[in-house]
Amino acid sequence: MTTTRAISEILPLAIGVAISPLPIVAVVALLTSARAKGLAFMLGWAAGLAVVVTIVLVVSDAAEAAGDDTPATWVGVVKLVVGLLGLMLAIRVWQRRSRGAEEPAAPKWMGAIESARPPKAAALGALLGAVNPKNLGLALGAGVAIAATGATGSDAGTAGLVFVLVATVGVAIPVAIAFLAGARAEEILGGLRMWLVAHNAAIMLVLLTVLGLGLVGDGIAILAA
Repeated sequence: MTTTRAISEILPLAIGVAISPLPIVAVVALLTSARAKGLAFMLGWAAGLAVVVTIVLVVSDAAEAAGDDTPATWVGVVKLVVGLLGLMLAIRVWQRRSRGAEEPAAPKWMGAIESARPPKAAALGALLGAVNPKNLGLALGAGVAIAATGATGSDAGTAGLVFVLVATVGVAIPVAIAFLAGARAEEILGGLRMWLVAHNAAIMLVLLTVLGLGLVGDGIAILAA
């Protein structure tokens, strides 16, 4: 029961990590150069998230995240802060969105990504998976949420594994397409890349707003209990 509750708590956060348009564009760019690079990126992404969640679980357990009837007060504070961070990022996305016929600007690192070798691709995957503000905040929220349910040992490990697997689905889909779609892979991935670049701002705006409001609500509920 504890495992099920922990998984239900972290699923929305894991989906939030999985829906990351620019990292998906990055793995597509790597796959057009060599499939091994895209695979390395995906593995680095998963490893980075696993490290962050594991660290947060250990620290949260030591800090007694699970209270007698409700999560500890500091858990509410963390959720509130992460939620507010998400809303701030949503505002930033709104302010930076392209208007009218303007072409959405891609990050500077995107131009040189196709020349990256597999080790560098793996490092980039870990960086984008676990260190960028959105994913770091959601992974932090997930680790704290798991610990706050009272899950320990194998229960916490299972919930953490589910988080990492679900959070990796977004970058895993292009890799699967590259390996399974045969001659059509390049066409499919090219279309996916164009669509994600064009709609990145809208996707991120909705995602950050929904997750931010949810975490702020959870944080307030814990603090008011």
